Amino acid sequence: MNKKGLTLSIIFEAESANYGEGVGNVTSLKKISRGDHEMYTYISRQALRYNIVEQMGVNNTPLGTDGKVLQFHPDATIADYPEIDLFGYMKTGKQTKTRAAVVRLSNAIALESYNTDLEFLTNKGLLDRYNAQVEKGKELSGGNIAQSEIHKSYYAYTIAVDLDKVGIDPNDEIEIPLEERAQRVIKLLQAIKFLYRDIKGRRENLAPIFAIGGVYNQKNPFFENRLKVTENKLEVSTIENVLELDEEIKANTKVGLVKGLLENDGEIEEKLNAMPMAEFFKALESEVLAYYQ
Repeated sequence: MNKKGLTLSIIFEAESANYGEGVGNVTSLKKISRGDHEMYTYISRQALRYNIVEQMGVNNTPLGTDGKVLQFHPDATIADYPEIDLFGYMKTGKQTKTRAAVVRLSNAIALESYNTDLEFLTNKGLLDRYNAQVEKGKELSGGNIAQSEIHKSYYAYTIAVDLDKVGIDPNDEIEIPLEERAQRVIKLLQAIKFLYRDIKGRRENLAPIFAIGGVYNQKNPFFENRLKVTENKLEVSTIENVLELDEEIKANTKVGLVKGLLENDGEIEEKLNAMPMAEFFKALESEVLAYYQ
């Protein structure tokens, strides 16, 4: 089987979708800083993986411990559990077995800087209800006040899949049928197409509004760190420069777009031959099926 990889870079819009350590009564978003002295929130690859596995319906791999470390059960194999087929495993004990992930995710990093916005939260509603039902003189005064950092932004992340390694595990001498390999990758794509994240009573839509990628002989994630949005416009020229690097990249790249959100929809359609998002994912699924036939 030829060594091929699927890579896909995505832009979505979301609000406050991954929190880190809190300080006092302030809940802090995960953030990184750049040389422009700006801060950018991000959603960790571990958070994305959690939601993808959950929404694929494959978060049922048996777990165990080696006495100290929580890990996948040593008897679980990729034949029965797609989670460890796609995202790898480490099993320690008498014999240590490791299998690298064949699906790799980057962090989803904001494309717009964080400006220290805060949301103030209280339990006043519950406090009023409590005071209304207790005897006079036993009411509680005050209320708990909390603060959460908030940020609404476009985010970009990249997923890369080693298609030739899906369904193969030398540790257990397993090779699953080609049809099952194809279906696992297609199920992954379908989860990404409708991805969401539940956080703090909200359901954030992480489905792509812009996506670019394809199936290539080279396994480089060509469009990682190349998606930029300035004043609500996608930097099309940056993407065009990537496409001109190699004829194979240009010939095999597809672009999906949800119209009406980015201001330069027309430019994206004209210069990048963007198609509706549904058609984009159908085209990728067809390429995956063709590869495994």
